[in-house]
Amino acid sequence: MEEKIAELKAQAAEAIAKTANNLSDLNDIRVRFLGKKGEFTSILRGMGALAKEDRPKVGKVINEAKAQIEELIAQKNEELKARALEEKIASEHIDVTLPGRQQPLGHLHPLTLTLERIKDIFVHMGFSVEEGPEIERDYFNFEALNLPKDHPARDMQDSFYITDEILMRSQTSPVQARTMQKNDPNTPIRMIAPGRVYRRDEYDATHSPMFTQVEGLVIDKGISLADLKGTLELFLHQIFNENIGVRFRPSFFPFTEPSAEVDISCVMCHGKGCKVCKGTGWLEILGAGMVHPHVLEMSGYDPSVVSGFAFGMGVERIAMLSYGVDDLRLFYDNDLRFLSQF
Repeated sequence: MEEKIAELKAQAAEAIAKTANNLSDLNDIRVRFLGKKGEFTSILRGMGALAKEDRPKVGKVINEAKAQIEELIAQKNEELKARALEEKIASEHIDVTLPGRQQPLGHLHPLTLTLERIKDIFVHMGFSVEEGPEIERDYFNFEALNLPKDHPARDMQDSFYITDEILMRSQTSPVQARTMQKNDPNTPIRMIAPGRVYRRDEYDATHSPMFTQVEGLVIDKGISLADLKGTLELFLHQIFNENIGVRFRPSFFPFTEPSAEVDISCVMCHGKGCKVCKGTGWLEILGAGMVHPHVLEMSGYDPSVVSGFAFGMGVERIAMLSYGVDDLRLFYDNDLRFLSQF
């Protein structure tokens, strides 16, 4: 019996030393030798077959063997816990000498950058920045701008109507009409109206059902076409460059008379002719003209006393030319690969 106990003790010690690679293995060894159905428990249950005088001696040997095995298990348990902690520390090691991970910083959208540049130029010329509602009354969007309900020029804009009298504004010109009507006719106006506008248009490389406009209005005594030309030439030279060519072509707008389309020399070929300017060397950039006398009268101004000029431009078109972008949709796709370039 004592030989068997010594043999089991040796087996347990060897298993603890060589096969207990983790706490789970160690627990399996403990159950195998010391558990309720373990090897030493089986020996204890068989002691009834021993002579009465041999039982105390064998019991003492068994208890000593179990104590020694429990001590080996406890030592191995501490060793495995220490090893697991070291491995965890190694796997979660942080090199405090490495530079920190910098959080990516956001920046303004290219359309916002372009709009801010436009606003800065006009503010430095003494213009105020006015705003108005994007959901507008038909009166301010059309009628107050010399576009009654039966005017054929309304067909040029396919608008988003909410009711017969309410629509998503198709231009920022209503802000001009609102400013004129709230203003004292004896007080000069020099303003721009930036903002989003909406038209039932295609969504392609050059069109969008939502886009950004900046319209301007100047009203005072003695305002002439020369003032309009000088203001727009100064603006275009600053937004693009000093050497850019500017020309005015006769055109038609219901709210201005006379009216003009304003072109700049092509920023791609510098006026030599390319596919962007269709070989002409010029790019249409905005529309402008002298405020129609009827528009002045509807807002309480006397055309015989004051005069004015107005203009309007698309921010997306200026941004496309400024940054060399050939597809308007890129501004609205929210692709960080594109936006992060600005």
